[in-house]
Amino acid sequence: MNLFTPAEVAKNYIATGKAKVNTPVSKMFVLAILAGAFIAVGGVGATTVAVSVPLASVGKFVGACVFPGGLSMVLLAGSELFTGNTLLVIPLLEKEISPAGMLKNWVVVYLGNIVGGFLIAAGIVYSHQVSLFGNQMAVSVLSTAAGKCTMPFGDALIKGILCNFLVCIAVWISFAAKDVAGKIAGLFFPIMMFVLCGFEHSVANMYYISAGLFAKGIPEYAEAAAEAGVNLDAVTWGGFFGGNLLPVTIGNIIGGAICVGCAYWFVYLRKGQAK
Repeated sequence: MNLFTPAEVAKNYIATGKAKVNTPVSKMFVLAILAGAFIAVGGVGATTVAVSVPLASVGKFVGACVFPGGLSMVLLAGSELFTGNTLLVIPLLEKEISPAGMLKNWVVVYLGNIVGGFLIAAGIVYSHQVSLFGNQMAVSVLSTAAGKCTMPFGDALIKGILCNFLVCIAVWISFAAKDVAGKIAGLFFPIMMFVLCGFEHSVANMYYISAGLFAKGIPEYAEAAAEAGVNLDAVTWGGFFGGNLLPVTIGNIIGGAICVGCAYWFVYLRKGQAK
């Protein structure tokens, strides 16, 4: 059989989760930086192709088809992604890891993901990558950041839940596949759908909003965005961390840990439920 069954995926993830938690902090942090960078590169590619397409709706669709490349790198190249690691609730419920071990992983990986996202954001802004298409990419970057920073708390929370429900389903399906092609094919549609629907991914936003903040500091980009009607005053560090990352992160934890992790643990691993 070319696929692991869902029950086998649940059982296999226990060992995977234990390995994640037992990874030395220094290595865990470096792997998290890589994951943040991989997701950010997916975002760069999605924005670049979307801006290059004249019809906005088509551009968004094409960009959504490019973004899954980021998670493909995360899962196949080896790295640690906070949103996917919300599934650590599975070995936690099986009492194979401790709450402290899970929280340590979440904190270290989250911080590493931020660093990775910031590095790519700084790279594309200060290398003038965002000057593509007559600064239209810079306008898109700043518009995206402004929209995310001004999103109502409840909207960001719910979109965070919906997003990581799909992301963790994508991770789950990829774990079912036994070959590279199967893993990529399995993760593609859930990730494409979350991007197309405009749901909120905390690690992706570490790139999207920081890129906007960096671009805001460069006059030519800020002027182009202002002329396009972008509310530059909305792009702030407070809006980044308090207005977006806080509710989105909470939503991502609910979507991944509860809606996927707890649900599949209950169905496939809870004592008396395995059959």
